[in-house]
Amino acid sequence: QVQLVESGGGLVQPGGSLRLSCAASRSIFSIYIMGWYRQAPGQQRELVAHITSGGSTNYADSVKGRFTISRDSAQNTVYLQMNSLKLEDTAVYYCHPLRTTYWGQGTQVTVSS
Repeated sequence: QVQLVESGGGLVQPGGSLRLSCAASRSIFSIYIMGWYRQAPGQQRELVAHITSGGSTNYADSVKGRFTISRDSAQNTVYLQMNSLKLEDTAVYYCHPLRTTYWGQGTQVTVSS
């Protein structure tokens, strides 16, 4: 079993930045691809970024060039640095090891002027 705790969300103005964190209860980064997902009201959950066990990263087109996924294996923590935030980035953000059933509670990101 793996517990995931996301943090770092909040209210930010357009153009601002936030850094999300996801702490895992045990070492899993060498096993799973770690993803950041988001879900806006009335919309399906979408994959925003992921990082493989080898450190390769990939991003949705909507966030490419603005978001950066990284990890600290010693701290069992994966991060999502979000810059140049837009109104449409407003959502609940979740981390998730792909191809598992493990989800955290999510952290709310609201971009508003």
